Amino acid sequence: MTDYNNAPELKASVLGKTTEYASAYDASLLHPIARKLNRDQIAVDEQALPFKGEDTWTGYELSWLNNKGKPQVAVATFVFPCQSSHIIESKSFKLYLNSFNQTRFESIDDVHKHLTDDLSHAASCDVKVTLFGPDEYNCIPFTQLPGECIDDLDVDIDTYSPEEGILTHTDNAQVSETLYSHLLKSNCLITSQPDWASIVIRYEGQQICRASLLKYLISFRDHNEFHEQCVERIYCDIQRALKPSKLEVYARYTRRGGLDINPYRSSEQNTTGFNVRVNRQ
Repeated sequence: MTDYNNAPELKASVLGKTTEYASAYDASLLHPIARKLNRDQIAVDEQALPFKGEDTWTGYELSWLNNKGKPQVAVATFVFPCQSSHIIESKSFKLYLNSFNQTRFESIDDVHKHLTDDLSHAASCDVKVTLFGPDEYNCIPFTQLPGECIDDLDVDIDTYSPEEGILTHTDNAQVSETLYSHLLKSNCLITSQPDWASIVIRYEGQQICRASLLKYLISFRDHNEFHEQCVERIYCDIQRALKPSKLEVYARYTRRGGLDINPYRSSEQNTTGFNVRVNRQ
């Protein structure tokens, strides 16, 4: 796990600190954090990433004023490619979005441009921003996750810190299957606030022992790490321990402060094929 006390980027962040809401738009509120801080911990070479993918954020509390001072509202999605050098610290993201609340903009296109430019600059990559009117955001309905749920397995749990060695194969032949669990919980790296998620794992290769997979996912329960970092750790641990020929890992985290974060990592493609949203969100 990244050492918060020895990471200046994290110590300088607004997480865990008393802050005031900005009364006007302020792009400087965004606080980028280098992905490298965590990838060094899991031995991932940023010049040769072992995965593709993206992080999709949903913002449910975006508002601004039009030229006459009348409030406007929207739901936003923000897609960050995993190849970006930085993630955005979530509290700083919330403070930044709140700085729009009392600021007048010419149009929704003007808001879109500010969001796209600011986030792309902070993350050092092209960030895709999409804005929906409050009656338009019905493109991702609530649905059951794909595959088979492993949560009803009768397992004994005694480990609440992730260990790659928990993961094992069965003696069965090669399979192609999709498994999911609603029991993933981790904690914020800095504040230790709980982060709740449902997670989908699709793979091809020698069959994973489902009980070991469930025990491994539950082992994150006392683990402190950002959402994106947890998903990359899960992907890398499965890849190293079980060596599937294909692998996808997708987590849908519940929202906090009007934002949810949904990281996707894959051996095959950059964009998630799991276009779903669970009722916990």
